[in-house]
Amino acid sequence: MAQQLEPIARMVSQLARLPGIGQKSAQRLAYHIISMPLEDVRELASAVYQGRKAIRYCQVCGNYATEDKCSICANERRHNGQICVVRDPRDVAAIERMRDFQGTYHVLHGTLSPMDGIGPEDIRIKELMSRLSDGSINEIIIATNPDIEGEATASYIARLIKPMGLLVTRIAHGVPVGSDLEYADEITLAKAIEGRREM
Repeated sequence: MAQQLEPIARMVSQLARLPGIGQKSAQRLAYHIISMPLEDVRELASAVYQGRKAIRYCQVCGNYATEDKCSICANERRHNGQICVVRDPRDVAAIERMRDFQGTYHVLHGTLSPMDGIGPEDIRIKELMSRLSDGSINEIIIATNPDIEGEATASYIARLIKPMGLLVTRIAHGVPVGSDLEYADEITLAKAIEGRREM
């Protein structure tokens, strides 16, 4: 295979650093960018740079924001006594897409993982606890992923909060809507049975 020109190789190298982009996808993207009009490339680069420069973390919940508070924390109608605890801002976006939840969020920016050296002091648990001290919160909904780290984080947070007399709930896990039971794995089925409710 012919050697790439150095500018193309640099583009491929940088694009391949993005999650989910392998070497071939990075090369395809690089060649596509090269075929774009120069003004479009400038707009793309500017949008990426300016977007990254403008985004910061909400001082209240840790979600992405362009001001000190994100739009959810700034909206007084969202302060209904519920806080949904999630791993990262992408989880906030996922829950917001369903347009049902009307409370606020708390973004941990990670989950507990002793194997990776991530303990309670490395994620935003202390900030969550300080948010609960004013008495305006009555339910904490823990919406971390149903993997080992997410479950460990949920259990740890629940143990900290329950003595405060607050309701701590966990999102249900189980069989996705529209799927067949025969294709579900044992853990998913066990969670579905565990999370059953009266009809």
